[in-house]
Amino acid sequence: MTSMKTLIACAAALSGAGLAAAAPLTVNVDGIEARGGTLYVGVQTEAQFMENAGIAGEMVAAPEAGSRSFTFNLPEGAYAISIWHDFNANGQFDMSEAGPPADGWAMINGEAMRAAPTFADASLTLPAAGTATTLKVIYPE
Repeated sequence: MTSMKTLIACAAALSGAGLAAAAPLTVNVDGIEARGGTLYVGVQTEAQFMENAGIAGEMVAAPEAGSRSFTFNLPEGAYAISIWHDFNANGQFDMSEAGPPADGWAMINGEAMRAAPTFADASLTLPAAGTATTLKVIYPE
């Protein structure tokens, strides 16, 4: 998640390219806190995972507290989804001195992660009929 701004910009360009045989991937994001900054939603293939690239994404400036839904039309396949709330608006994914993230974040299986994420742990399979998933943003205390 080093440069989520770059990831989202690339993803937005790709999402407008008109992907063939697209299936809807709906990402429901719960637990958003009104802390200012920007909320980033990114979708990545295995080759893009944890890199400055993505197949789809969206940015929300100064998100309101609550829940939001995002739908991306993508080819069927495996995708990781990451949420980053850069509430201090410094453009960097901050980590605390103790090691956990200091920004708001979410990934598939994020609440169970105790180490750096792997694509296998943080991904889902998007079938031709589409699918939906719900992620809850985890904020530092």
